[in-house]
Amino acid sequence: MTTRITEIWVGLFVAGGMAALFMLAMQVSNLSTYSNEEGYDIEARFEDASGLKVRSPVTMAGVTIGRVKDIVFDDNTLQAVVIMRLDNVHNRLPDGTSASIYTAGLLGEKYVGLEPGSSANECEDMMLEAEMEGREFDPANCQSKPGYLAEGSKIQITQGSMVLEKLIGQFVSKFLTEGDGKAKDNAGDNTGGGTDNTETTKGQKG
Repeated sequence: MTTRITEIWVGLFVAGGMAALFMLAMQVSNLSTYSNEEGYDIEARFEDASGLKVRSPVTMAGVTIGRVKDIVFDDNTLQAVVIMRLDNVHNRLPDGTSASIYTAGLLGEKYVGLEPGSSANECEDMMLEAEMEGREFDPANCQSKPGYLAEGSKIQITQGSMVLEKLIGQFVSKFLTEGDGKAKDNAGDNTGGGTDNTETTKGQKG
């Protein structure tokens, strides 16, 4: 009887461990949240998208509003083209929104962070054009309506991924360059001092 109970507890323990591993795998693979496939696609281009993956979160103000749908390389511009799918309920994001690639924590997963920007104003553009041409601006000729991101929109302002290895390399390179510069300055000072001492000795002998 005791052996039977022990086997049952061991079985429950193993089942619980497998369930915990399954939940962990779901969290790591981003499959447990935001499974809604309905939404609209927008595009952003980055100079460096290192570490970003398909289904990486797309956030604004710390809230996940979409996922990365696809990442491709443009042979013409030599940039990473990131396609993001945003939830349909988030349909009032200004068309001047910017996108940056961040890291969750020091060594966490990469994600795309959106920052709201001002919408393009047709009236302001027409007013500026009229002032440059020296003519009077007529507000009746324009309709000032805020623009929002929609299906097929392209984000113009982007900031690529910050790679830790590159940052360390830049720091080391800067440190070595400064060290070489200081060494050369010290060597120049010592040479100058030696010349002055030689001239002083010659003057005393004379």
